[in-house]
Amino acid sequence: MIEAPSTLTVKRNFKRPTDAQIAAFQNVPTGFVVDALYGDGALATQIGPIEGGRDIHCVAAGPALTATNGPADVLATIAALNFVQRGEILVSSVAGHQGCSAAGDRVMGMLKNCGGAGLVIDGPVRDYVGIVDVGLPVWCTGLNPGSPFMTGPGSVGLPVVIGGQHVDSGDMIVADRDGVVVVPFTRIDEVIDRLDQVRSLEAEMDAKVTQGQKISQAALDILESEHTTYLD
Repeated sequence: MIEAPSTLTVKRNFKRPTDAQIAAFQNVPTGFVVDALYGDGALATQIGPIEGGRDIHCVAAGPALTATNGPADVLATIAALNFVQRGEILVSSVAGHQGCSAAGDRVMGMLKNCGGAGLVIDGPVRDYVGIVDVGLPVWCTGLNPGSPFMTGPGSVGLPVVIGGQHVDSGDMIVADRDGVVVVPFTRIDEVIDRLDQVRSLEAEMDAKVTQGQKISQAALDILESEHTTYLD
């Protein structure tokens, strides 16, 4: 016989990035962050800005506060609102369940009232017009009008797997219209240090394209090397 779990489990204390670390990620494109992570960190494409970000400015960067729900349940997401600190991004899992909404305009309104910077969730949301009125960015899998349960069990503050990435509370979340990237807490300073290099490389490559470049030198080198076989 399996013992019933607690309805809610909450981890209240975890390491958070400093204000300076958080500031270093503001308005940084997600692509730059992925490059600074050597290609890692991006959530699966299914989790994207609500309706492509057409009506809401979907750009945010802040520490994660995690919530883990079962399919079709939102108790942990609602409970997490009690622990949101200003500037945090609520990262919520519903085990990828797509059969009903995982949040709506009231949840987004309360998250905004708590000072949250946005919501990342691996399920759909509803009340699109109301969410637009709230104006807080959402990254989700789409829209669904179905109603969820709020019965648990669930957890707040504990590690969660969402969009193929492991997320701990306190990790940095960087999100824009291209998607969502997770920077593990232990790699924040490493990524910040590499961002300047990434910016320089991007600017250099952009300048070459503007000046008429037709193909990257790396690809051209391969085309002109023994690693390419030509068939006539």
